[in-house]
Amino acid sequence: MNLDRIRVLMGKELREFRASPSILIPVLILVVISAILPILVVVVIPNATGTSMANDRALHQVIARAATWMPQLARLPPQAAAEAFLFQQFLFIFLIAPIVGAVSLGAYSVVGEKQQRTLEPLLSTPVSTAELLVAKALAAFLPALAIEAGGLCVYAVLVATIGSPGVLDVLLTTRTLMLVGVLGPCAALAALQATIAVSSRVHDPRSAQQIAVLLVAPLMVMFIGQIVGAFVVTTPMLAAVTAAVGALWVLLVLLSVALFDRESILTRWK
Repeated sequence: MNLDRIRVLMGKELREFRASPSILIPVLILVVISAILPILVVVVIPNATGTSMANDRALHQVIARAATWMPQLARLPPQAAAEAFLFQQFLFIFLIAPIVGAVSLGAYSVVGEKQQRTLEPLLSTPVSTAELLVAKALAAFLPALAIEAGGLCVYAVLVATIGSPGVLDVLLTTRTLMLVGVLGPCAALAALQATIAVSSRVHDPRSAQQIAVLLVAPLMVMFIGQIVGAFVVTTPMLAAVTAAVGALWVLLVLLSVALFDRESILTRWK
């Protein structure tokens, strides 16, 4: 695999994305919602209505169970502990942003090139299928990851500014790093690779983007399940899920290379 070819192809992909910035609008909107929604739910609305989450008995019971794997909660006042617990759970929403962004860019990079009649000349070059797919995957993955990182920085600033004292410190844990720094990118890569594999067989980017639902749905189940106290996703569990998603990504890489039949695409898509 030629790294110089991959670098050149990545540069080409990124220039095309810059020429069509509207592709990033969905993920930008999602990141803004992900950063603002928790603040509204946890701080703004309770303060506006004069209610205190610390008095919610059901939430207090969930937090008491969560304190067994987040001992920092036990050292905070009830209101701060409630905020820290909920802010931690809302981090699951940030996993969706890189998936949506990577899938949108990945689908456009394959199907969009077909629609613009630029894929055929590229497939006629000596670039290998593996080099082409790796370049497309990385070019779609990096912008989505950068947007997620920016959203997380905004989220941290909002929590430190509006939340109770000590809440941000509870978020800065190994579990948070595993969740948004490892599981999130791995899930985005898996969804992206599946999208690229599907894109080689469809003519509409929206058809390829539907693959994101397969990974977004389990993440939302994890988010809702933790909020209601149905189960607890601990750091070892996150590590196991990350390993499974990583193995899935490797399989999807092999599948996408097998499905991306250059000759068939050239003749079938004309």
